[in-house]
Amino acid sequence: MEYRRLGSSDLTVSAICLGTMTFGQQNSEAEAHAQLDTAFERGINFIDTAEMYPVPPRAETYTRTESIVGNWLRRRPRDQVVLATKVAGPRRPLHWVRGGPKSLDRDNIRTAIDGSLSRLGTDYIDLYQLHWPERNVPMFGQYQFNPAEETDAVPIRAQLEALAELVKEGKVRHVGVSNEHPWGVMEFLRLAREAGLPRIVSIQNPYSLINRTFEFGLAEIAYREQVGLLAYSPLAFGLLSGKYLADPAAPGRVTLFQGFAQRYEKPNVQPAVAAYAALAAKLGMAPATLALSFVYRRWFVTSTLIGATSAAQLAENLEAWARPLSDDAMKEIEGLHLRYMNPAP
Repeated sequence: MEYRRLGSSDLTVSAICLGTMTFGQQNSEAEAHAQLDTAFERGINFIDTAEMYPVPPRAETYTRTESIVGNWLRRRPRDQVVLATKVAGPRRPLHWVRGGPKSLDRDNIRTAIDGSLSRLGTDYIDLYQLHWPERNVPMFGQYQFNPAEETDAVPIRAQLEALAELVKEGKVRHVGVSNEHPWGVMEFLRLAREAGLPRIVSIQNPYSLINRTFEFGLAEIAYREQVGLLAYSPLAFGLLSGKYLADPAAPGRVTLFQGFAQRYEKPNVQPAVAAYAALAAKLGMAPATLALSFVYRRWFVTSTLIGATSAAQLAENLEAWARPLSDDAMKEIEGLHLRYMNPAP
């Protein structure tokens, strides 16, 4: 396993991060712990979770994932694990999360971190992330900014000031953002610099063969400002594994949770997936291996979040690390990208 510095922080994280959003919904606690054991044994030191997990979010399962991870973490040396979690904000109808969640104000952030620390059984979080912006931005399959949807929001400075308290108290080591846009990233960085507040060290955004929107604006920011990308959905909800090509009704997140994957219901998604699967066959590898190998070694990706619902899937995801792509393969990928550019933004 390769290890990389996360942004401008002092954290050294594995190039693969184990995502946990299936724990407590699609995976039992025993299955989750088996995945965590396997990942840890294979050199993964980076685990990502969130207070609202598992996904899709439901009142009945809210916080279950953090509790499952916490039960596993109690059996491991805490200083050998880089632990990341997230605080949910408003703009999504999650009325069971802290009674709203009402906002990313000081009270809500403090309530959220105390709950996460308790469930995870730890005194500190290595990377605490804002799960999505509170302000009006297109998210989760939306792609057009609409000023008509503007609403009041807690200022970014106030959010950073609340996070600064947690850093000062030792509850959080570093802070990051997720599902962010270029303006937001630069505003967080500007305010941190001007007001002496914690500097974000990471951005957790989607990135895959069929969603390379990070390359438009954010990649340059990540490089020049030392903000590490934590790439999620590298297999695009499993679509890039190719399993739905032969059987559109195959069991998986797309079929189990219909309507939840809006990003992947756009017209050019299926033709693009089929084209990448054909390229994988030509190269003598599984479609999932092609998709993961591409993301694993992009120069701006610090760590790639993988998720699995079975031991076999986890093994395949990990084995893809050993299959770097040739220059010729990358040229073919770029050709397909120009033909099917970002069909799932």
